[in-house]
This record gives sequence, C-alpha cells and structure tokens, in this order.
Amino acid sequence: MAAAKKTNEVPAEVADEIVNAQATEVVEAKTDKAAAKAGKRSAKGIAEAEAKAEKVENQEHRAEEKAAEAEKPKQPVKPARSRLERRGKGYRKAAEAVEKGKVYSLKEALELATKTSSVKFDASVELHVNLGVDPRQADQNIRANLVLPQGTGKSIRVAVFADDKVEGADLSGVEAITKELEKGTINFDILVSTPANMAKLGKYARLLGPRGLMPNPKSGTVTTDTAKAVAEAKAGRVEYRVDSTGIVHLAVGKVSFGGAKLLENATAVMASIRAAKPTSVKGAYVKSVHVTTTMGPSITVSANE
Repeated sequence: MAAAKKTNEVPAEVADEIVNAQATEVVEAKTDKAAAKAGKRSAKGIAEAEAKAEKVENQEHRAEEKAAEAEKPKQPVKPARSRLERRGKGYRKAAEAVEKGKVYSLKEALELATKTSSVKFDASVELHVNLGVDPRQADQNIRANLVLPQGTGKSIRVAVFADDKVEGADLSGVEAITKELEKGTINFDILVSTPANMAKLGKYARLLGPRGLMPNPKSGTVTTDTAKAVAEAKAGRVEYRVDSTGIVHLAVGKVSFGGAKLLENATAVMASIRAAKPTSVKGAYVKSVHVTTTMGPSITVSANE
C-alpha cells in the first residue's frame, strides 16, 4: 500500500476563524484612526488620560496634607539628658568631688578615689592606661606580670597541676584537678602547672582559655618551682595585657587600703608598664591615665608621672 502523502493544508473551519480575526483587527484599527481624525479618543487613550488625572489628583492631595502638617504647631522636644544626669544619685554626688577638666597627680587621684566610692562594699580601685601601641603587632602586644607590694586585697585560690602536693596550694594533684575539670567545675582563681604536665591540660583548653586560667610561662604559672609560684600568687601577683584598643585595665587594690598603699601599688604597675615599652613604638607611649573605683567616677591622671 502506498504511503499517505503528508500535506500542510489547514482545515477550512480554522482558516475561516483566522480570516475573521484579521478582518476584526483591521476594522478596529480603521475605527481608531477615524476616531482620532474626527477629534474623538479611543478607549485606550481615554484609560491613559484617566490614569494620568488620578495620578495628578493624588499628588495634589499629598501636597495639601504636607501643607496642613506644616501649619500645625510643633510639639516641644525635650533635650537629651547627659550621661551624668542619667546616673544614680550616689554617683552624681560622688562626681561633684571631681573637678571637671582638671588633671590630677597619681597621689591626688588615688586619695580622691577612696572618697568617691558610693557603694556599700569594699570597692576595687582600678587603673586604666591608654598606650600608644598597636596590639596587632606581635612586639607591641604588651603583656607582663608583677607582685603588688601591698597585695590585691583579694583571697586567691591557687591550684597546682603537679604530681606531688604543694604546700600552700588550695588544690593540688593531677588526678584531683582532672576530676574537677571533667565535671566542668572550677574551684580556683589561678592554676599553676609544671612543664611536664602541660600536655595533659590541652584537653581542657576550651574550658580554661576563655576564663584566662590556662597556665602560661609569660604569666609565671608554668614553672618547676611551684611552691614559689603559689607564694607569689598568694602575695598578690597580677598579670596585665593591652586589650584590642591598646588599653591596660588593672585593679591596684581596695578602697580600704587608703591612699598610701594604693599609691605604692599603682607606682609599681606604672613602672612595670613603662619598662615594657617596645623599641618600635614612636611618639608618646603613655597617652592617658585614669583612676576609678567600682561604679565610681573617672579621675584623669597626668600621663607624665
């Protein structure tokens, strides 16, 4: 049987529909053209004109609203209170004793600090020293430790991570400390370790590191002479380092110490900071110094002392 020939012929009904649609489009086009010549607008033109008129009306309405708001009397705006005005009564009263804009000597500032503490507990006296260093540079990342002549005024709990028990330590022994660390319990303020046992503490670095308790040779907490390290920690050994902005924050004692003892501790701290000056630092090393107490007002100290 011969194969049927393929044809591209369109059915008669479909052809009639296409012809009718084309004829309708032609008629509409001629009608729009005739309406335009006769001065009449088509449906499309009328819709565009209405949309444009509505847009203009909305703009006029918004302009009227703005004009009405401008005519209304403005509400008085209360001035923002200063930081001092937002403080408590006790702080504001203590701040009155500090002369605004005055630069005090270290001795005067410490004596004044003991009088401006408004809290009921024995507040710490803090020293804040802004240094002209870049902590991102390894040689300018200031870090040191010293023993305060008059101590810190705090009761320090010292743990020793060593095989043998150490006299004077609150907690000692590798097994005893490991059991506490496994529970996530920390019952000490300073942890001293022998170099041989430091590898065993690596497991607990995430627990000790964020709290600043990981032993470090620079802070004197990794040593073979653990008895000496415990004695110094109990006597008032402190460690300091610059923060990301180049400022050293350190407590130099308690308000109950009095001006003389605080001055002795603060002088030792300033001497240690100046001795740690990197050779690469150019210009002013100590930019500013401030003394304050816990929750007390700040006192500006001369940076040249």
